[in-house]
Amino acid sequence: MNGVLRVAFAHVATAIRARHTLFWFLVFPVFLLVILTLIFANVGQEGEISFEIGLLNRDASGSSSADFAAIIVDTFWALGTPGEGGQEPLFSLHEPGEEDDHDAFLEGELLSLRRGGRAAVIVIPEGFSAAVLGSMLAADAAAARLSVYMTESSVASQMAAEIVGQVLAEVDREILLRGGRFEPTDEIDAETRWLGQTGEETPYVDFILPGIILMGFFVNGLFGVPGAILFNRDRKVLRRYWVTPLSVPRFLAGFGLGHLALCALQFVLLFLLGRYAFGADISFASLGASLTLVLGAVTFMAFGFLIASLVKTANAGMATANILNMPMMFLSGMFFPIAGLPLFLRAIVYANPVSYLVSGLRAQLGVETASLPLGLTIGIPLAWIAVSVLVASRKLKWDVER
Repeated sequence: MNGVLRVAFAHVATAIRARHTLFWFLVFPVFLLVILTLIFANVGQEGEISFEIGLLNRDASGSSSADFAAIIVDTFWALGTPGEGGQEPLFSLHEPGEEDDHDAFLEGELLSLRRGGRAAVIVIPEGFSAAVLGSMLAADAAAARLSVYMTESSVASQMAAEIVGQVLAEVDREILLRGGRFEPTDEIDAETRWLGQTGEETPYVDFILPGIILMGFFVNGLFGVPGAILFNRDRKVLRRYWVTPLSVPRFLAGFGLGHLALCALQFVLLFLLGRYAFGADISFASLGASLTLVLGAVTFMAFGFLIASLVKTANAGMATANILNMPMMFLSGMFFPIAGLPLFLRAIVYANPVSYLVSGLRAQLGVETASLPLGLTIGIPLAWIAVSVLVASRKLKWDVER
């Protein structure tokens, strides 16, 4: 047992002293957690998006009983009012002053729209209320029309187009209701149910933290395990172990224990950073989450041994790890949902053990409903462990001269 512990301690000490290993082990996961959380921290929260909207009401002839243009203006102003708690309003409206020239105002707003300063410009034409009233009284009356200006070069404008369309549909409903041409009891109710959601908004840091922790385990296994084995073999360090009473199984036990200790240290550092620096509110204390973390660490360690067994040199091992690193990380759902990926990419996702571990861990933590069957989130990683161990036991060479 003493020899096993010494191997474990040597593996941990060597990994911490090596600069390149320390970068992938600690600096890179921390850097990624900080950058992604700072950029996307407000995703899914109220008030994080506000659209600059130009609104020009040319219709000044509406009567007090049929001023339908005022309904549109009031609706957009209501959406431009800060909500309770000081949340940023959905729209920030820009209207001309009483003495401003409408044509000059419109020209300036359209110019701002082209330059990205506005997400949309809405123009209520002269005679709009009269046209709406006429269409209510006569079936063959000309339809009342609004002018809504957008630009395809702006993502904000494209997003605003959808929202403005929904707002105007609700305004249209209100106008029909006031004109007696719409009966609310005849309206079809629709209940929206989201699949894969826990029922509450999940802060991005709670979503990303489990993925970053598993990413740390993955990078540690992908680079650390084959690097330690292959470099020590090429430098004939492993040969020195075999002239001692230490057997290969005991060496592997010590190496595995050291690897798990590195993963535990990695987990503690990332968890503390996520909890106290960014306010993550998830607990890994459950048995299911703990077992998933251990399964992930063992899976990635076995994958590292698989790489070490398939290449001949340490440099080839690092090259192979670099080739596999990005596709397996980004096609796993660690950083963003994968439901919208093309079919050929989803085929890679379903063969990727990281995908199942990420899905299983987030489900255990209550961050989201598992997107993959629970049995597969355990079975696929175990299958990868079995395949990796089988190949490594047959192919891995412990000595350069063997």
